[in-house]
Amino acid sequence: MNRTEFVIVTALILFAAFALGWFAYWLLHRFTRVSQADIGELERMAQALHEAEDIRDQALAYIEAREYELSTQLSQTDAELQAAMDGLRDARAEIERLRSKIERMQGATEHG
Repeated sequence: MNRTEFVIVTALILFAAFALGWFAYWLLHRFTRVSQADIGELERMAQALHEAEDIRDQALAYIEAREYELSTQLSQTDAELQAAMDGLRDARAEIERLRSKIERMQGATEHG
């Protein structure tokens, strides 16, 4: 193999490597290319995701506010219940006191 044949073979090998590399790039670019329709669809999905996150945040804020309102209402109801129970206990004690006073008065009038 003389020098000319060596240069030609080397040039052919380099050209084949270049062609193979270019073909591989073209294939890769062809299969990974994103069309405008796909980009539009991705943008629409991203917008829908943002809207869903906003709705979720609003729902969480509403739930927290409602939970606070209900816990406050429950606390007030518990306080009212306790006050009613205390009033009932006092009324029962007063009834017992009056009942025993009436019984003593009746006992005193019967004996006297």
